[in-house]
Amino acid sequence: MHMRKKEATILIVDDDDDILFSARISLKKYFTTILTTNDPRKITTKLSEQLDVVLLDMNYRIGFEDGKEGLYWLKHIKKISPETTVILMTAFGSVNLAVDAIKMGATDFILKPWNTEKLYSIVNAGVELARSKRKNTQLESIQSQKNTEFHKKTEHIIGDSPAMNHAVTMLEKVAPTDANILVLGENGTGKYVFAKEIHIQSERNNHPFIHVDLGSLSESLFESELFGYSKGAFTDAHKDTLGRFELAKGGTIFLDEIGNIPLHLQSKLLTVIQNRKVSRLGEATERLLDVRIICATNADIYQMVEDGDFRQDLLYRINTIELNLPPLRNRQEDILLLAEHFLKNLSQKYRKTISGMSSETIKALQEYHWPGNIRELEHIIERAVIISDHQEIEPSDLHFSNRKFDNSSPPATLNLEETEINLIKNALEKNMGNISKAAKELGLTRAALYRRLEKYNI
Repeated sequence: MHMRKKEATILIVDDDDDILFSARISLKKYFTTILTTNDPRKITTKLSEQLDVVLLDMNYRIGFEDGKEGLYWLKHIKKISPETTVILMTAFGSVNLAVDAIKMGATDFILKPWNTEKLYSIVNAGVELARSKRKNTQLESIQSQKNTEFHKKTEHIIGDSPAMNHAVTMLEKVAPTDANILVLGENGTGKYVFAKEIHIQSERNNHPFIHVDLGSLSESLFESELFGYSKGAFTDAHKDTLGRFELAKGGTIFLDEIGNIPLHLQSKLLTVIQNRKVSRLGEATERLLDVRIICATNADIYQMVEDGDFRQDLLYRINTIELNLPPLRNRQEDILLLAEHFLKNLSQKYRKTISGMSSETIKALQEYHWPGNIRELEHIIERAVIISDHQEIEPSDLHFSNRKFDNSSPPATLNLEETEINLIKNALEKNMGNISKAAKELGLTRAALYRRLEKYNI
């Protein structure tokens, strides 16, 4: 039976060409890249490749069979490439030498002559170990980078409007407490940025900040992602895995788009928040939770409670403190401040020398209604920076949404029911009567859409 080769790079170092040939033939059936050298001094250049395993001979100089040279090269490899697995080869099975080698970082030891099965087994284990180390190093690097980012003051909380000053004052009051916080606001108003800043200004800032986008989490993954699972809990559960709540230990968990959780899962979340304990899937053990909970939604969560789409008891648990973020159209004074901030950063990013914005551009930015809020402003400035051939951003560089708003006169009707009926009819028409698709587009559950169809007799 043909076995698919494993993607791995193996280096064999031995001054005996027959050994190199034999090891190469044995291993090339199983691994994609086999390198060989009969001169250990060439190890340094070979390490520029991402080596998974080095099979290293202990003895090189004629008459010296104490393995000292092998230990020297072992130390050298571990210093330059600590994630590479080193397996030592020797014809002299000295136990003391093996102990010294393991102490210095060797993973295993193989005696010459070997059989192919034994060699493959040891090298394969070495490849897996190297991958695991590489992955851990990567995760540590990401976490370290995140921690550095967290200790910087969040630069995107920019603004001097009364609405923004009120929100920031509230943030500074609640951040040092351990109270559960619910951040409300339209899409693009900066809910994530505020949640992160609450964490930074809290006493938990040396611990993790774990962001969970519940809007992108399928029902089937909800419990395993949030609460973790034990080995064998389901088909692909190959090992015990921490959930997001446990990952946030000592720190903050940010449950974004909390309004998207189906009712039957809301009760499970409520139990965890109430009891401050979590059980992994497939396990009876309860683990105590030490986390600060911040939730956010762009939905009208009070209307959802009224419609029976969100549990009132869960809402009471998550909104000890409410933080309402104003839409950009209510922060007229901040539009220019934010635009200039994005222009400066994005000009540097794209290596453009743009000195500012023309007065016509400023007027256009201030008159626009900003349905997508700060996120939309950043995207519009980014596009303008990329395409602009001018010294200043001109109105022709701006690309606003097709949705037109006229701030000078109020809309013909402010009747919410009529607006909702029109939106539902449009969604049904667009999706050819498909309730599931229409509900998804409207940001509702199927049950909530059915209730509205009955209510408005559509």
